[in-house]
Amino acid sequence: MLLIDFPNPRFCLNSDGVVCVSETDFLNPANLLHAYKQGIFPWMIEGYDLVPWFCPPQRAVIEFAEIHIPKSLRKTQKRSEFTFTIDEAFVDVVYACAKIKRNGQRGTWITQDIYDSYSELNRLGVAHSVEVWKNDELVGGLYGVDAGGVFCGESMFHTSSDASKLAFLHLVEHLKLRGSKWLDIQVMTPHFEILGAKEIPRSDFLGKLEQTLAEGLKLFD
Repeated sequence: MLLIDFPNPRFCLNSDGVVCVSETDFLNPANLLHAYKQGIFPWMIEGYDLVPWFCPPQRAVIEFAEIHIPKSLRKTQKRSEFTFTIDEAFVDVVYACAKIKRNGQRGTWITQDIYDSYSELNRLGVAHSVEVWKNDELVGGLYGVDAGGVFCGESMFHTSSDASKLAFLHLVEHLKLRGSKWLDIQVMTPHFEILGAKEIPRSDFLGKLEQTLAEGLKLFD
């Protein structure tokens, strides 16, 4: 198996946070898990044959104690007819995330290589999904990676209003029951800013990551 000796992201000088670049052959479960434990993640560029590995100078995180749930979302949560599952339809969630249209983006970063690699991580019990169902139809969800006690969110989608936000809140409740206090969302989005996400310097994030991984939390069965 091809392995990457990742540079220490603390000393990354690129303003965009690219730590290194590899060929797609290196996009395997061992490298992915090794990367996440160091605060590094891949972000494919459609039509680009190489894999950029990132650790941004500013990292977006959500502290569970600081989550803000808007009144309208809280009302939706209380009267919701949705049902929620975990890891019941991982590949369907990733596929839905890949095909959903997003403002300001052309195409998707979830290429076939990403799809295959994260599906394998799911089979290994490292990547996980939350599914939102309405009348047996998948209407929202998210997926991410358990770096060993820290959940690193990757992508989410919805075809029904607020379904992705409710998937996130369901995930948070699950993680809180396992002793988790925060999660990594990588980069800030308006979607998460509304819910109370914040950006912290890379050095602070890496210290926080190391400290939490040392606790050895078990986030999923």
